[in-house]
Amino acid sequence: MTDPMPELFARARAVIPGGVSSPVRAYGSVGGTPRFIASARGPYVTDVAGREYVDLVMSWGPGLLGHAHPEVVAAVQAAAARGLSFGAPTVAEVELAEAVRARVGAVEEVRFVSTGTEATMTAVRLARGATGRDLIVKFAGCYHGHVDALLAEAGSGLATFALPGSAGVPAASAATTIVVPYNDVAALEAVFAERGHEIAAVVTEAAPANMGVVPPAPGFNAALRRLTAEHGALLVLDEVLTGFRVGPAGWWGLEGVADGYTPDLLTFGKVLGGGMPLAALGGRADLLELLAPTGPVYQAGTLSGNPLATAAGLATLRLADTDVYARVDAAARVVADAAGAALDAQGVPHRVQRAGNLFSVMLGEAAARDGVASYAQAQRQDVFRYPPFFHAMLDAGVALPPSLYEAWFLSAAHDDAAIERILAALPGAARAAAAARP
Repeated sequence: MTDPMPELFARARAVIPGGVSSPVRAYGSVGGTPRFIASARGPYVTDVAGREYVDLVMSWGPGLLGHAHPEVVAAVQAAAARGLSFGAPTVAEVELAEAVRARVGAVEEVRFVSTGTEATMTAVRLARGATGRDLIVKFAGCYHGHVDALLAEAGSGLATFALPGSAGVPAASAATTIVVPYNDVAALEAVFAERGHEIAAVVTEAAPANMGVVPPAPGFNAALRRLTAEHGALLVLDEVLTGFRVGPAGWWGLEGVADGYTPDLLTFGKVLGGGMPLAALGGRADLLELLAPTGPVYQAGTLSGNPLATAAGLATLRLADTDVYARVDAAARVVADAAGAALDAQGVPHRVQRAGNLFSVMLGEAAARDGVASYAQAQRQDVFRYPPFFHAMLDAGVALPPSLYEAWFLSAAHDDAAIERILAALPGAARAAAAARP
């Protein structure tokens, strides 16, 4: 049978920039033609040619329960039957906000939006409105959506004012952002010593997973809390990816409670919407009350908190109990250990890095020797080994993230049969990685 993917991709490129609605889907870093997915259920996705894959992307995180969980689907169907959007308050958004507050002790109030980008954009605006300051500090390699100020790249030295990280971002916008190496407390201390009175907020991924998984060093997030508090700045913890995925209260629930720090603001997405477009900003009530209509910081959205997305999110959080997290954690441990063992058996230098049930494979001698604690170290990997590894897994019926710089995601639906298929595919993929040449 003729593979329909090349023709579909050509059609897509004729009407959609790059043929995709989000860049990583184009397979630019792994080569080849992206698979067009027709359906998904449990731990599997099926492409338009009828080929089934064990999915380790899980919609980039939202699929905590697995694809098309019957109770989540039923909740969305019931909501859709009542109407798709009202532009008015609903009970479901109140119940979902209450569920978020019940899980995350750092959250007193919640404002719903539609995307993680929108959540972090609102957090930045709110921080500036609350402090009367303009500067934002972020860390190299941390991704917070395509907000102009947060697409900045790092410059030379410990910390610099940033240059735009994308065409179309005004230099003046990027100049309000300072980029600091991740996991470098000394660099952040130097920034605060010089410009602390101008800094509105430090924005950080709770546990970064957009340069591969690079967990915060012990005490790093607590140090951010200490420095921001000392200088009257806010701490914004981006949990769009980790929130409700690595645990019932996200990364802050795993680390923050034990370390005794509380951020001022948190952003959520992905699992929060159960696969539907939904995100949120949460945190201290006195800060959230600065948002319109009660305060002077304006934010609005016609589809914010829409009834289908809140129905999916509420059903997902209600189902995400202790047993679900235990199953996800166990499945992630098995697959991460097996990936490491397969690469070891073929002599491929690597390091498997983890943050809760998120993990990724770092390739290269430097990663194997030192680990990866910063974006600069992540960029020194043996990137050339990943495309053959990825395609060998895909040919064996396992869909990995089409980029080395992404986390692997499992779900509570990844049962023994799905995991066995992953384990069977790994040795051949490791051989392909070992045979790769720059």
